Amino acid sequence: MIWLVGNNGMLGKELSNALKNANLLFVGTDREIDITNLAALLNFATNQEQPFLWIINCAAYTAVDKAEDDIDNCRLLNTDGAENIACIAFKIGARLIHISTDYVFNGQENRPYKEEDPTDPIGIYGLTKRDGEIKILQKNEKSYIIRTAWLYGKYGNNFVHTMLRLMNERESLSVVNDQKGSPTWTRDLACVIITLLNSVDSRIIPFGIYHFTNEGEITWYDFAVEIYKQARALNILTKNCEVNPCTSADFPAKVKRPAYSVLDTSKIKAFLKRIPLWDESLRGFLSEYA
Repeated sequence: MIWLVGNNGMLGKELSNALKNANLLFVGTDREIDITNLAALLNFATNQEQPFLWIINCAAYTAVDKAEDDIDNCRLLNTDGAENIACIAFKIGARLIHISTDYVFNGQENRPYKEEDPTDPIGIYGLTKRDGEIKILQKNEKSYIIRTAWLYGKYGNNFVHTMLRLMNERESLSVVNDQKGSPTWTRDLACVIITLLNSVDSRIIPFGIYHFTNEGEITWYDFAVEIYKQARALNILTKNCEVNPCTSADFPAKVKRPAYSVLDTSKIKAFLKRIPLWDESLRGFLSEYA
């Protein structure tokens, strides 16, 4: 039995569908089980007809700018909540899969970040996610931490949905061209998680930190241009919209985003058949969207 924590989020909903399609038994919870309450987590985990063999934690505080003024709540969810879930997993003998972020790095490198590279978050969101990783590895050695980036999918607010809406509303828009990363379709990340769940022998895929994104590195502007191109071809967009590059300075934010947050996926590639290219996955997503 699998416990999916945060089943109502963008990734949680995608993963719920993937678990059903894979015929894997799971229980999904969201805010009805408070992850900052250790007793509530333990009570739920120990009152099941079948014991949980896996816990997947998709719950997180993800409002990057808001986090700067909401430090306590952000830390409660991303650090304390993650630690609590790891403690429960250890207590009941379950393996843990936890989702983390590229924001644990400062974005000052010019080559893809490896799992063992030093972390240096530049905002509260990244700091609390980094601290959550540390707590998890301290509390439950049977843990997989998957760092991902630029996540988009069918559910919830994300860059692709925002671009499609704006492109339908405006004749032109400007998109940041000085931040580089790798988009990730929630469907592809869910497939990776299913692969981990099916790896009964941890000697095949050792516990620890892994990076996963779709292949390729682009800017947000590049991403927007390809969204427009593919959406026009699929008749999702029926009017012209000019997409222009701009700098991060043109869109002041509470917290600075990493300028370069490409993640090196070599480690996890050893256990996967292939990782789709970012534009290939975008095409798959938009085809379903259409």
